[in-house]
Amino acid sequence: MNDFLCPKCGDHLRVGENLILKIKNSNKQNALLLLSPQVGNYSSIRHPEFEIRKGELLEFYCPLCGTSLKSDIHENLVHVILKDENKNNFDVYFSRIAGEHSTYETKGDLIHVAGEDAGRYTYFKIGDRYKKYF
Repeated sequence: MNDFLCPKCGDHLRVGENLILKIKNSNKQNALLLLSPQVGNYSSIRHPEFEIRKGELLEFYCPLCGTSLKSDIHENLVHVILKDENKNNFDVYFSRIAGEHSTYETKGDLIHVAGEDAGRYTYFKIGDRYKKYF
């Protein structure tokens, strides 16, 4: 079973069938967001009173240490670590723009791209000869 870790504190972010993150919307409201642990599955669960507008830039935080999960490679991306069943670690980046479907699972020169909006981030636009899928 794949696990997810905070890149800052290394603590586990997956509980059962959910990746659990703290989020903040543009109205400065906080909530917990439950995401599917499947890369490319964009289903989520949140409290029904927590408003998210399509196109809104959300803030993501580790629910354990409180550190921002904003990626260093692009301000619109979140960064977490995926640890597979063989104990291999992969960097996973996904969009923090509500409704934008772009996810990148990377390790060295290997990249798995998911989502219809994945072409928006040039950092991950590598030549086809280097693009490999897990």
